[in-house]
Amino acid sequence: MKILVTGSSGLIGSMLVNAISDSFEISALDARTSEHAPDVPTLITDGSDYDSMSKAFEGVDGVVHLAANAPVETPWPDVLKNNISTTHNVYEAARQHGVKRVVFASSNHAVGNFEMDDPYSRIRVGDYEGLTPGGFKMIDHNVPVRPDSDYGVSKAFGEATGRYYHEHFGLEVACLRIGTVNPQNSPKDPQARPEGSVRTLATWLSHRDLTQLVTQCLTQPLGFEIFYGVSDNTWRFWDTDHAKKTIGYAPLDNGEEYR
Repeated sequence: MKILVTGSSGLIGSMLVNAISDSFEISALDARTSEHAPDVPTLITDGSDYDSMSKAFEGVDGVVHLAANAPVETPWPDVLKNNISTTHNVYEAARQHGVKRVVFASSNHAVGNFEMDDPYSRIRVGDYEGLTPGGFKMIDHNVPVRPDSDYGVSKAFGEATGRYYHEHFGLEVACLRIGTVNPQNSPKDPQARPEGSVRTLATWLSHRDLTQLVTQCLTQPLGFEIFYGVSDNTWRFWDTDHAKKTIGYAPLDNGEEYR
């Protein structure tokens, strides 16, 4: 399969390109070159400029759309240009060029306000009193969107746009509500505040679990789906059963081993 990866120079993009390059023929679309994957043919352009970016979709079987401003605090003008306009362009270019499938990097921030509710608000700070791992309702693909930021709004937009392109044009779409992915590939972040490190024990997604999740989304039968990108963490509060049953996702890592 010929796979186009947008945002290939970012943390997830560079890791993923190197991890799946033996299984797929990879090309890339990015605003800048990547020092991590210099041999991947890359179209350097502005993703919000449809006429220039759509050329990257010629002859492509599937797209992994990662390009975005990732910080939750991203100001609205950047969210609008780089997350919303670019994402719409990706879906439209896929439709115009006959691409079968888009794997969209959504985010847990599309439903981030659930973390204000009990028991998730307690788990994220390590207050487990009276709780049993898995003994509470998981946040799953059926919950209403509850964005916690303009960034989260942009990810909800990407999911809604994916459903539209699936139902009207037959595009196969997987939206991944990705948890915590970091350079050290560990839930223990020495630079994070203590409460942030505790939350990451529940929200961590390891590099190999992310690679497997994306690979399954590219190769397994698919319509329109929303999956949570999270490892098999003891205290996770996002559902993985849907991904396990639908595409055979089998996470191997558990943040609790790092506590």
